[in-house]
Amino acid sequence: MSVRQLVSRIEADTPAHRDRAVDGLRALALLAVPTGHWLLGGFTLDGEGALHNASPLSTFAVFSPVSWVLQMLGVFFLVGGYASVLSYRRRPSTTRAWLHGRMVRLGRPVLGVTAVWALMIPVLFAAGVPEATLRTGAKLVIQPLWFVGVYAVVTALTPWCVRVAGRLGGWAAAPLLGSVALVDFLRYGPYADAVPSWLSVLNILPGWLFAYQLGVSWGLGRLPRRGAGLLLVGGTALFAVLLLVFHYPASMVGVPGETRTNSHPPSLLVLALASAQSGAAVLLHGRIGRTLRRPALWAPVVVINLSAMTILCWHQTAMLTAAVPASFAGAVPGLTTSPDSVSWILARIAWMPLFAALLVLISRYARRFEAPWEAGGRTGNARRAAAGLLAAGFAVFALRLA
Repeated sequence: MSVRQLVSRIEADTPAHRDRAVDGLRALALLAVPTGHWLLGGFTLDGEGALHNASPLSTFAVFSPVSWVLQMLGVFFLVGGYASVLSYRRRPSTTRAWLHGRMVRLGRPVLGVTAVWALMIPVLFAAGVPEATLRTGAKLVIQPLWFVGVYAVVTALTPWCVRVAGRLGGWAAAPLLGSVALVDFLRYGPYADAVPSWLSVLNILPGWLFAYQLGVSWGLGRLPRRGAGLLLVGGTALFAVLLLVFHYPASMVGVPGETRTNSHPPSLLVLALASAQSGAAVLLHGRIGRTLRRPALWAPVVVINLSAMTILCWHQTAMLTAAVPASFAGAVPGLTTSPDSVSWILARIAWMPLFAALLVLISRYARRFEAPWEAGGRTGNARRAAAGLLAAGFAVFALRLA
């Protein structure tokens, strides 16, 4: 089938009621994940030929605004809440059955990638890949998977989000913003020395639930354009105040050597950015939808959305597929050299098409983990049990528990 025929087929198969703008926003947020990790995640090579994680932001703090553009998880949670509430209201049976279906769709790809890596680690070690490189790779692979876990939790809260949004509309997200602000005040304010470090964990759920709750309100028709404008202006103003007055770290991702981070767990700066992004997304909804009426632009959006979990779970593997063999060759600019020069940035940009091509190649085989597994029977149960055990073993290795 030619590309033109594929585009025509996708256009013909798209229902008239499909919200193309929401799918387009999700695709944009999805592509930002591998782009950010590939561009802002580098390696150093030690004397024994092992790879270790590094970041160009350690040297080029001036590039921190790039992370503002690539940190689009707020948009992802927004459209996730929007889509979830529509799906929830159309559920054919019970809430429990709806949640079970959602959890299974999220869990299968995670089990797939971790099980495959659990099998690969001893093979790669036997082939001469240093243990330090394998631990670096395992850390990178497991890094995006925290998102899946958080997304599963907020999805499970959808019925509660619907009830709250039905009463408060877009203001239903305000208490979540207040909760994160309070925790940030305690951990960064005048009483910071007396506050235990674990307190920051309290920001994880409200921090990521904020944009999801906005999406639920939007899906229920309780987030009008006026509210979206308030989110855009208010979020932008809060973002500027936190940076310029309260001196929050400028990078939206963690920087090696820095004691404070915005994303793990999310700080108030993350919510300010998510607020501004959400407001802009709602305001641009109509224009994006009209743009995606063009079949040539719509077809890639459909393909990306159909491969969502594969992109999230396997994009780091694509980068490692290039970097690990390169480590045996020594210093390869943009792959194994320290990310501390402009030449490294240019070289890394040049490598990114290869990462993308490797991800496409891997996806041809990895997408099978998104399809339903064999239901019931001894074979199906044995496969699930084996995948679970392998995934647990990989987690133990990646988290340095063994």
